[in-house]
Amino acid sequence: MATPNPVRIRVVIADDHPLFREGISRALQLSGFIDVVAEAEDGRDALDIIRREEPDVAVLDMRMPGLDGIAVLHALVRDHTPTRVLLLSAFTDSPSVYRAIEEGASGFLTKDSKRSEVVEAVRAISRGKTVVPPEVTAGLAEEIRARRTHSAPTLSERERQVLTGMARGLSIPQIAQELFLGTSTVKTHTQRLYEKLNVSDRAAAVAEAMRRGLLE
Repeated sequence: MATPNPVRIRVVIADDHPLFREGISRALQLSGFIDVVAEAEDGRDALDIIRREEPDVAVLDMRMPGLDGIAVLHALVRDHTPTRVLLLSAFTDSPSVYRAIEEGASGFLTKDSKRSEVVEAVRAISRGKTVVPPEVTAGLAEEIRARRTHSAPTLSERERQVLTGMARGLSIPQIAQELFLGTSTVKTHTQRLYEKLNVSDRAAAVAEAMRRGLLE
């Protein structure tokens, strides 16, 4: 009984450095299960090619002329393009990795990764897995914790009461009267709220609090 041919993975590669792009392409082609259907040297060409070819995986340099890898990724996610994206970057700072994953990347690798690691990442991503190398995972976890703390600041009970009053449309004197506080005290709580939410007026404070889930 003949063995069925394994499903091949169709890939588009985009990188503005020809030697690096060719090296990745060669490694993928030699894997025996990946077809590189097209290459691009800038983000705009990459986006056009991906839309046309709809490959299984796109391997994108994070920094390219025209549109960078994040911008291409953003456009693909916005348009519900089924192609999964592996971003490659020379930079491994936590914000870069976080932004890549937040925008919808299925994987992130450093540009000094072994060719075999890129091949295995493409295989894993094509199967629906997310790939982040161990050396950047710890930094990513720290970034997530830092952003979670920033997105949900700790408010005192009084600050929450003042915020609720703002959301109800009460003025500072009305809030003060309701909470049996002096007007100056409510103003102090209000200023602290603005600082924690990084806003400068009550309308922005209410909107930001709603965005961060601080108001029911």
